[in-house]
Amino acid sequence: MSFQELKLKFLTMDFGFDIENSSSPYIQLLKVATLIPISHYLLGFSLIFLTFLYNFLEFHFFQDFFSGFQGQPVLLTFDSCSQLYKEVASKCQILHGRYLATPWLSSPHFQTVFLSFYGRAPSLRYKRELFITPDGGTIALDWAMNQDAGMQVNGEIHTDDTEPVVVMVPGLTSDSDAAYVKHFAFKIVKRRWKVVVSNHRGLGGISITSDCFYNGGWTEDIRTVVKHIHQRYPEAPLFVVGTSLGANIVVKYLGEEGANIPISGAAAVCSPYDLLISDRFLNRGVVQKFYDKVLTLGLKDFAQLHQPVLSRLADWDSIMKSRTVRDFDNYATRIVGKFETVDTFYRRCSSSSYVCNVMVPLLCINSVDDPVCTKESIPWDECRTNKNIILSTTEHGGHLAYFEGMDATNLWWVRAVDEFLGILQSSKLMHKPKEVEMSPQISPLKSSIDQSPFLNVVEHGLITAVASEPTDAEVVQNEHAVSNNQVEACAISSSGNEPTTIAEVVHNEYGISSNQDEYTSPDIEMDVHMTDKPNSPDSIVEPLKSDTSSHASVPVMKYLYQLSRHTRKSFWLLAYIALVTSLPFVGSALQYLSRKKLKSVQKR
Repeated sequence: MSFQELKLKFLTMDFGFDIENSSSPYIQLLKVATLIPISHYLLGFSLIFLTFLYNFLEFHFFQDFFSGFQGQPVLLTFDSCSQLYKEVASKCQILHGRYLATPWLSSPHFQTVFLSFYGRAPSLRYKRELFITPDGGTIALDWAMNQDAGMQVNGEIHTDDTEPVVVMVPGLTSDSDAAYVKHFAFKIVKRRWKVVVSNHRGLGGISITSDCFYNGGWTEDIRTVVKHIHQRYPEAPLFVVGTSLGANIVVKYLGEEGANIPISGAAAVCSPYDLLISDRFLNRGVVQKFYDKVLTLGLKDFAQLHQPVLSRLADWDSIMKSRTVRDFDNYATRIVGKFETVDTFYRRCSSSSYVCNVMVPLLCINSVDDPVCTKESIPWDECRTNKNIILSTTEHGGHLAYFEGMDATNLWWVRAVDEFLGILQSSKLMHKPKEVEMSPQISPLKSSIDQSPFLNVVEHGLITAVASEPTDAEVVQNEHAVSNNQVEACAISSSGNEPTTIAEVVHNEYGISSNQDEYTSPDIEMDVHMTDKPNSPDSIVEPLKSDTSSHASVPVMKYLYQLSRHTRKSFWLLAYIALVTSLPFVGSALQYLSRKKLKSVQKR
């Protein structure tokens, strides 16, 4: 039945009064409405829906279009008497320019999602250093390798001891493999500086080796890492860059340390600043609740990787039932961090209370339309009254995205931070690194994996040590060698008293762990080289050493190691049991073959 037939049938229906001759204005409007084609109704509803969607997803394409795609100016907030602005920020052309988002990503949500799923990350390779903290935790320090216009140069890290070093702290559940991390590291390496990504505990394929987990206010790791790097390169300017939750950690660390810090400058990108306000924001709107769900799923995946430790320290059943970030923090983060309530955790870990105490040059970058970190938490007044801080805010950009150009291959904040650090490094305002007390020398382990600060991962999950530069050998030995007693104290298993060497931990991270998926990063340089037998009989370095020429044996070693971890028996005991239990089968097979051969001889 056509639309016109439906209209005639409706008009001829008996409603108890004469519709055709009725003078009611509503009836007349209804008659007129029936004369409009249904295609026009569909078009109208489509326009209304698109308008709603345009505003709901916060598109700004027409705003950019009517402004001639010139972008919006960057707003700078700083102390009017700030020497930092006069000497550094005033010379930054990017901070005094405009930011124009990629036209086909003219939405903070599109930018943020595009960064998470695609990112357009450049090709970058790392060398990994496993750093053991005083409390026994393990941190993966990924050093970006030399690149020249996207091409690898000698496959080595810069060796100049006076060359600036940039330490990057990623955001929540992010590691060195994140797209925005690679964008930034690639940019800094092209400047011919050293850049190292300090992965959070339990991330980057590293297991939790202590009862400490990272959180938004955990500054002990970055403090220890900075001290460690400063000891290795005492003459090099040291910069720290934090992103998202990592930015909150960096700002809090700077505020806690004040002037007594070996940092020459820093940058904080898309920091939440006030975790309590950010928590309220994530539970406010429909879109924000979606981000809250996504973040919660990421946290639960992180928890599942480290279930043996976390289930012992927190409420595991409630963690798995968490539906928001606040729930996860209530059942896991708060308990492990020993905070009374979730709000207490948020207040104590917020960096907004430490902004006034920052004593080193700091660039803060935030987007007003950030869908994760609300603009309400930005400490405008605190930044305005601190002469050491330049706050840069843009109208658009999303969360850590800031894509620009038609091909969306560049991130605006990466260029801005790179320019700021470059000008700061050559300015008179370079914060002089303070002398840091050197840690006492400790005897090295015998294993080459434990002696060498750098690790490579081959495509089948094998771990190999890479020797340090000859000029830095003594310093590296002092910094990375750990005594046998300290290793056993730091790496006690959460389920018992099983000692674990660093070599075991390394193999546990990269594809031989019983509770993690196989981790074979394509961005780690491949190199097979094993030396020196480790001290511990539980280590599997020696078996791997003898079979490095045969890749076929790697899966067998993997499963044997898993079996040894489950049963808490030594590798050699398992090998003995396997040999003894296989003898009857071998004997039967030999007897069968001998009988078969004897029959063939008799036939002849």
